[in-house]
Amino acid sequence: MFRRWWTALRTAQPDRGMVTGEYAVGTLAACALAAVLFKVLTSAAVQARLTSLVQGALDVPF
Repeated sequence: MFRRWWTALRTAQPDRGMVTGEYAVGTLAACALAAVLFKVLTSAAVQARLTSLVQGALDVPF
């Protein structure tokens, strides 16, 4: 059984890329993730935390 599986695996044709439907779903998922990240990063709480983090990094004495 293993030999048959291994032979089929070696002789299988590799995928040549995504089809149009996969591109559409992938693009939609990337846009949705970008929208969620934009909303999170532009929220007041996250902006305050990022500002304090940058201020703390700039105020470190050398």
